Amino acid sequence: MTELKFAESLSRLGTESAFVVLARAQQLAAQGRDIINLGIGQPDFKTPDHIVEAGIKALRDGHHGYTPANGLPALREAVSADLHRRHGVEVNPDNVVVVPGGKPTMFFAVLMFGEPGAEIMYPNPGFPIYESVIRYSGATPVPIALKEENGFAFSAEEVLGQITDKTRLIIINSPANPTGGVTPREEIDKLVKGLLDHPHVALMSDEIYSNMLYGGREHVSLLQYPEIRDRLIMLDGWSKTYAMTGWRLGYAVWPDACVDHVTRLCINDHSCVNAATQFAGIAALEGPQDAVHDMVRQFDARREIIVRELNALPGVRCADAAGAFYAFPNIEGTGMSAKEAQDRFLDEAGVATVAGTSFGAWGEGYLRFSYANSAENILEALSRIRKLL
Repeated sequence: MTELKFAESLSRLGTESAFVVLARAQQLAAQGRDIINLGIGQPDFKTPDHIVEAGIKALRDGHHGYTPANGLPALREAVSADLHRRHGVEVNPDNVVVVPGGKPTMFFAVLMFGEPGAEIMYPNPGFPIYESVIRYSGATPVPIALKEENGFAFSAEEVLGQITDKTRLIIINSPANPTGGVTPREEIDKLVKGLLDHPHVALMSDEIYSNMLYGGREHVSLLQYPEIRDRLIMLDGWSKTYAMTGWRLGYAVWPDACVDHVTRLCINDHSCVNAATQFAGIAALEGPQDAVHDMVRQFDARREIIVRELNALPGVRCADAAGAFYAFPNIEGTGMSAKEAQDRFLDEAGVATVAGTSFGAWGEGYLRFSYANSAENILEALSRIRKLL
């Protein structure tokens, strides 16, 4: 019998529950159950054809080898041009580091600043990998409570009030997963102003949903604040905007002090990103954006449907979803915990959702619904839940 001794740090590593729910939903579907999946957070659209063709062409043209660890120069230049076009900011391509998806940036940023004795702040409820990797690093995770009454936006005053001499990094995410919340400019202004009194604190802004806003909301990129650019890590990528989750392509803009460190982490971790995928990324940024705009319009229409129908359910209320493609209804009035509601909706109604507690302790009493599914399926799913309730 083997007696393997694993590193203690593995016990601190969490998971992403959406994938656990997905596996359970697929298991039920394999047994013949009709399952509607409103759990997984990925667009239900195909990658636009011109992007796919660019990847195929790169393979046919022989781009089969290593690339620079930080990404192809042409791709980093395309990112820089896109950021100027969307946010009106100047970004040196040398500060852009291309990685396989969004998670490596999170992992590298936390590993760069996290160690025993350090504190890292993160949104709660928030993307579960934040807290998981903070704990893995040995640092103490300090939650930034996102509350329904604030539209799930953070309070700059509360964030600044939690900073100590041990705080190394603050993670923010707007538009947000799982809540769909968007933090308004005035709160971001207050946060940036307050951070000037804490020059030892770095900031990671996860802006992966920056193209997905509704109802006239604006996206405020932290890159627009030159006073913190020397300690800002801005995360974005292709997965959500261009329906490229499986291509594994993301990037971050890093401050000068971090570029060499993160490049070395890339070399140690994955060498470089798949070459053909990077050529597809160039085509995405430089090609027509019609498919992106159409996808966001369809998400907006579904958003209106799901928020309306959730609010019509007994014991449920749902704040207006401002961004991303998630609704985060309060289900306390049903008498069920988040985990119980998740399990019953899947097992009894055939609808996959994700318990709010999968995103942190502040998610109790909520469920995440992804509206990355057809309007017809959304209506059918909520009809089933209505019957169950």
